[in-house]
Amino acid sequence: MSSTSATLTSATSVDADLLAAALTTDLANPGDLESLLARFLIPIVALAGAQAGAVRVLTDDGHSMRLVAQQGLPADVLASEQLVDSNCGMCGLAVSKDVIGWVDDVASCAARHTQVYFGAQCRGVLAISLPYGHQVLGIYNLFFDAQAHVDATMETLLRLIGQLLGQALHNAKIERERLRTTVMKERQEMVNEVHDALAQTLAYARMRLPLLSDAILAHDDQKSLKYFSDVKSAVSEVHDNLREVMTYFRTRMDPMGLLHALQGLADGFFNRTGIELELKNLAPKLDLTDQQEVQVFHIVQETLANIAKYSMARHAVVTIDKSPQGLEFLIEDDGLGMDEPSVSTIVTMARELVPSTHLGLEIMQSRARRLGGTLEVGGNDGSGTLVRLVLPLGSALAKGST
Repeated sequence: MSSTSATLTSATSVDADLLAAALTTDLANPGDLESLLARFLIPIVALAGAQAGAVRVLTDDGHSMRLVAQQGLPADVLASEQLVDSNCGMCGLAVSKDVIGWVDDVASCAARHTQVYFGAQCRGVLAISLPYGHQVLGIYNLFFDAQAHVDATMETLLRLIGQLLGQALHNAKIERERLRTTVMKERQEMVNEVHDALAQTLAYARMRLPLLSDAILAHDDQKSLKYFSDVKSAVSEVHDNLREVMTYFRTRMDPMGLLHALQGLADGFFNRTGIELELKNLAPKLDLTDQQEVQVFHIVQETLANIAKYSMARHAVVTIDKSPQGLEFLIEDDGLGMDEPSVSTIVTMARELVPSTHLGLEIMQSRARRLGGTLEVGGNDGSGTLVRLVLPLGSALAKGST
């Protein structure tokens, strides 16, 4: 290292203002945080008259400090100080409270090294906290080859830089959490799309396989051919839908709209399930966007799939109407209904009422919330089950679908 004087003279107001302004500007669009920190260590080290600098952040467990950026550290120091104890000397004090302090005796630092610390040229280390609010997120160090003095102006500047770097660390943490939430949401949406595209058709194929087996064993060629054709059509549909999901991460919506898609479900429902399905549209104009139609279609589709699998019904009705509460979709059947009255509830309580493994109901709940609506699942008058989806009209609906 050079033998330049380590006396910390007062930085000119121009240098301080330029450095703080540049750092503030970069914080607005930091990009790669570690590159930002390393880049700003260069003028900080030069302004302070130091020989090297480093930025360390607390690990998630708070037990250690991780080296995230550095300028001028010798190779052996760089290798051995990637992770240091958060209770280590003045650095530990600086990370526990918002302070600026000197390490005048570097013997404790040198104890972690097989060679002489900094080649015996380091005589002092300055530790400055990186605070955000009432929390300290890390520290930055400046390394000097001689004893140094910090005047009030320089101390103010170094503290200001510490606050700005602390803000950068906080912003980076928030961005990581936002990204993680976004990724989890996208993964859940992909699960929803795969479930909606494949689950009902695969369940239908599985229901047909025992019938196909029985028909083959009974040498009933007519039924065997019918059930074989049903399974073949289902497998073909699954294949097409899977390719659609893989390509667009969503299932295809009928280009002629929601009503046409629901009518298509109704037309083929009896042949697939043995249940008569009636579609009643009492709302002359739905006023739904394409994305809203997709969400509603999948909710109705999942409800009908549950009717086919569990209800033992002979007849089902899908009714679309408008009420003071909003646009309503009522799906009811004359099947077995629900054993326990407590199951009749708004779907926001679904986790308490049905097993958590009931993925279909959870997805229906998620889609209803995305639309800003409510979903009620309960008993029908007399017998059977009633599912009621209510969507707010006008601007509220548009806002809920975003």
